[in-house]
Amino acid sequence: MTDEIIRWITPWEPQPWLIVLFALVAACYLRGLARRRRLRDTLPALAFLLGLVSMYAVMQTHVDYYAQYMFFIHRAQHLILHHLGPFLIALSMPTAILAAGAPAWLNRGMRGLGTLPPIMWSYRFVQHPLISAVLFVGLIYFWLTPSIHFTAMLSARDYWLMNLSMAADGLLFWWFMLDPRRPGTTRTTYSTGLRIIVLWAVMPPQIALGAYIALAPDTVYDVYAVCGRAFPISPIVDQQLGGLITWIPAAMMSVIATLILLRFGFVHDRSPGATAGPSTKESPT
Repeated sequence: MTDEIIRWITPWEPQPWLIVLFALVAACYLRGLARRRRLRDTLPALAFLLGLVSMYAVMQTHVDYYAQYMFFIHRAQHLILHHLGPFLIALSMPTAILAAGAPAWLNRGMRGLGTLPPIMWSYRFVQHPLISAVLFVGLIYFWLTPSIHFTAMLSARDYWLMNLSMAADGLLFWWFMLDPRRPGTTRTTYSTGLRIIVLWAVMPPQIALGAYIALAPDTVYDVYAVCGRAFPISPIVDQQLGGLITWIPAAMMSVIATLILLRFGFVHDRSPGATAGPSTKESPT
């Protein structure tokens, strides 16, 4: 039993720099929790750690192996990297805790990096409502284009570029969407109504793509036949399951986020001049 657990948590394709990055973030966060010792940090901490662990699990455990040999597990992997994991991290509002636990040199470096004009301009650009929506949906369509997907699944470099780009875009999108501060606090803190429009605008393209994949009469992604499937299920069932994951839970994330934004709006209305949560978010702006 122990050997099986060890096998599952052992990275299929170890990326030392990625393991160090996850470990550094986790260490800073846990250290920040210990320093602050605030009971109200408990639920946000659970959300943050669940999001962080889930993203690590689909990138640096044997889950990654199965994601390379089963289409529906690959789609579940991207659901976590692009939707669920970043959503939970952004929802936890982790900036204050991370800053409390990070070494002084790291805090200084991050603050200095955030004040560099190219970084500020790039951040404001990708956090524009239209750009963020196009990137969010566009990356899904790009990596699921059959010819591009075929190449990405057979190339180690393109495979990691695909996964890392999905994770980075997910963090940027949900950080922008779930900002609890009053609209107008920064140049990237937009109104609740505008963010809800963006959330609902990204739903139809995801639904359409997922429905197309799930209802396709023939196999769309042949690369899994080339590599061989890890489980003995038919290619069309594998594809249908992957399509359903792209179709239903991905789109439902917009509904959940809408409810959270409505709560933020109610808090703003009831508490003029106050922020919507126990801690504030910070950005390079």
